[in-house]
Amino acid sequence: MSAPTPTPGESTERPLARAILVLALGVGAALRVWLGLSNDGIYWPDEVYQSLEPAHRLVFGYGLRAWEFIEGARNWALPGLVAALFELATWVGLGEPRGYLGLTRGVFALLGAATAWGSWRLARAYGASALASAAGASLFALTAVPLYFAPRAMSENASALPVVLGLALALTPGASRRAGVAGASLLGLAVLLRLQNGVFCVGLLGVLVARRDWRGARDALAVLAGWAFLFGLLDRLTWGRWFHSAIVYLDFNLLQGKAALWGTAPFEYYGRVLMRSMGAVTVVGVGLSLLAARRAPGLLGMAAAFFLLHALQPHKELRFLVPVLPLFAALAGVGLDAVLRHLPPSPARLALPLAVVAVAGFSGLRVGRLTFGDLGQYEDLKPRASAWDDFGPLNRLLITAGRLPDVCGLKVEAVHLAWTGGYSYFHRDVPLYAHNGPGHASGHYSHVLTVAGGAVAGEVVASEGPFVLVRLPNTRCAPDPAWSSRLP
Repeated sequence: MSAPTPTPGESTERPLARAILVLALGVGAALRVWLGLSNDGIYWPDEVYQSLEPAHRLVFGYGLRAWEFIEGARNWALPGLVAALFELATWVGLGEPRGYLGLTRGVFALLGAATAWGSWRLARAYGASALASAAGASLFALTAVPLYFAPRAMSENASALPVVLGLALALTPGASRRAGVAGASLLGLAVLLRLQNGVFCVGLLGVLVARRDWRGARDALAVLAGWAFLFGLLDRLTWGRWFHSAIVYLDFNLLQGKAALWGTAPFEYYGRVLMRSMGAVTVVGVGLSLLAARRAPGLLGMAAAFFLLHALQPHKELRFLVPVLPLFAALAGVGLDAVLRHLPPSPARLALPLAVVAVAGFSGLRVGRLTFGDLGQYEDLKPRASAWDDFGPLNRLLITAGRLPDVCGLKVEAVHLAWTGGYSYFHRDVPLYAHNGPGHASGHYSHVLTVAGGAVAGEVVASEGPFVLVRLPNTRCAPDPAWSSRLP
């Protein structure tokens, strides 16, 4: 693929393109950081128990253990990244939940904004003008779904930037060998963070072979093989077996099909949910991406393959698509450029990219009103409930409980422990019991976190929303040899 020649008027459009890109990235970054720092809720337990909680255990020595980190169904790359942020927070005097959680959310939020820049860079790699590329990038920088997920410490968010930037570096026509190696390395890192990103590695090799770029394909294959070795080595060092996490994960999800225990959805789920959460953005993004088919068939093919493979899986969650959304934003930029190249310099030529940015901006304005139904989560349980700060009041009470000088054990009766922030919020090295733990008279805990109005004898020391933190009459805790840190 050779880059298209610049179109008439492109040089005069560059100030507008720069302004759109800077504004989209700046506003997108600010919104992501603000949303991350103003929300203590949980979208799904994985954002705590696949990252925050194992990281807390690494840094502070205690934390609840989900089955994945008992049986080894996940590798330690993502928790290791989060643990580094927790450690950094303690070094700068932010060793309390508000500090290390705030820093982590802020970093993930900024990674999301950088991912939008990666969309711009990828569109430019396929010859799109700066203006079209900036408009395409706004479809990731400013839209509701990427904004909602951005601050959450999930593998989808952590891997989206290396995916899009890796493809941008490796697929730029005429790129140096060093850039190709760096791009393939980023894709290898993306797989280390999230196994499903292997689709993009296969796609990269396919595109390079289709271009007859044999040296680039050999280099990429060698680099990806090196990262596969690192993946296996990490599992060998942490789980005792080469590629242990990949084997256990694939066996659980594909061979045994046990992911269906967390719900199943039909093939059209993703299309339906995307239309519900950001319909105009979806229509514009898909339409422009299809117009990019002639200039970016390989990129469109790997993005479509990623989407279809997830749509074919019984268990679906909207977050699974986060790594592919910046690719569709880049494709939209390429498709928009294909349209602009047929238009002479005129107000209409400028109006089209501005319209795309407006569609993205209007979607972003709706982010605070998203419900779980909009996001395809808890559709049968609470579809109209706000997707923001779900169980946030309870998590803030966990922070309060962790600061109490007399707490020697805590029982959470209000909800299942999986829907709490665990020790990442509680941050106290004392037993944390689930709702089905020992009774109040057991003497194993001093405080109970329950629903207001419940039959708990004791003193209410804090309350927020429907939840109360109660100090039991007996504030001394007897040791409990049967307590386990395993998440029930």
